[in-house]
Amino acid sequence: MLDLRLIREQPDEVERALGLRGEAVSLRPILEAEAERRRLVTQTEELKAERNRASEAIGQAKRRGEDTAAAMARVREIGDRSKELDRQVQEADERLRAMLLQLPNIPHASVPVGRSADDNVEVRRWGTPRQFAFEPRAHDDIGEALGILDFERASKISKSRFVVLWREAARLSRALAQFMLDLHTREHGFSEVWVPHLVNFETMVGAGVLPKFEDQQFKVQEPDAERTLYLIATSEISMTALHGGETLPEAELPRRYCAFTPCYRREAGTYGQDTKGMIRQHQFDKVEMVKITTPGQSYGELESMVRSAEVVLERLELPYRVMALSTGDMGFQSAKTYDIEVWLPGQGKYREISSCSNCEAFQARRLDLKYRPKGGGRPELCHTLNGSGLAVGRTLVAVLENYQEADGSVTIPPALRQYMGGLERIGARG
Repeated sequence: MLDLRLIREQPDEVERALGLRGEAVSLRPILEAEAERRRLVTQTEELKAERNRASEAIGQAKRRGEDTAAAMARVREIGDRSKELDRQVQEADERLRAMLLQLPNIPHASVPVGRSADDNVEVRRWGTPRQFAFEPRAHDDIGEALGILDFERASKISKSRFVVLWREAARLSRALAQFMLDLHTREHGFSEVWVPHLVNFETMVGAGVLPKFEDQQFKVQEPDAERTLYLIATSEISMTALHGGETLPEAELPRRYCAFTPCYRREAGTYGQDTKGMIRQHQFDKVEMVKITTPGQSYGELESMVRSAEVVLERLELPYRVMALSTGDMGFQSAKTYDIEVWLPGQGKYREISSCSNCEAFQARRLDLKYRPKGGGRPELCHTLNGSGLAVGRTLVAVLENYQEADGSVTIPPALRQYMGGLERIGARG
């Protein structure tokens, strides 16, 4: 959520910055709602001050033995009016907050200006795509031929955009997650956490997912309670909210957390895209990284987060490139985002496998997540960052496609063999 003071003091600049994202935003309704709220607050304060003066005068009159009936009636009238104004102030607060929750984050000054993914800027690339002596196949063809990916049975027991992983594929998926967690916790300074996969409305709002993206969420209604729980689309949602409402000592920042969870997305609006294979699924596994920092730390921590994700691909010897997303392609919560795209020979192009973002104070303001400066003073809002480290399913896709052989088998990357019981190759069953 954006700072209301910034909107009030620099509305033209905020509108210009949001316009870079392709958002034709007018802040006039917000400014009018905020002015109305301030008017109501002023009236409330004036009435309460009048009531205090009248109450004091009544006390003095009683001590003098004077009749106070009329004055007490006026105090009751003021009290009733104050209660009504308090109700109106609360409604004004809710209206104003609802409007603020619809505004995306302001892009950082270093973000490339553009309208779409076509305007993203390549920062660097690593590795050389393998030259095959045969026509490389897509992962779904490879997996189905080996009998380890099963889209038909997944559709039978659920619906499309699900997959069953058999035998070596299931083990490979587990090995990838274990490898990523070990790398991030042992070498990159992250603490592993296990978090709920079902979260409440307030947590989703705090992460910046609701109310904007309600149509993209899987959710369940508790039969014995008037509340809804949401299946997380990423463990960023749970981890970012862990310290909501808290004030952390600056000396304990940055906090670095990682978690492995299933993720659930309706993928609303994406039908017709990547309908085959595992690229776009309703359920997938991901190792997620989250950082909580001071404002001064956050952009350095963003670069190191990207590097942590890159190391995963380098250890697996998978070619990739890093892209700085343009203003028109960034996520709603992000002030700056890098995507890491892995080379998929079956598609003949790079595809996103990690997205690392600095949300600055956007989520922290929603969550009331603050830190207390070392030198004292008032608590300040933290910055929050998140990044895939990596999407496990897409990494499995990349392994199948980059390590496929002419006979249909798949070589296991050396870095994963210790997690696969020494297995070096997935071959067709006789």
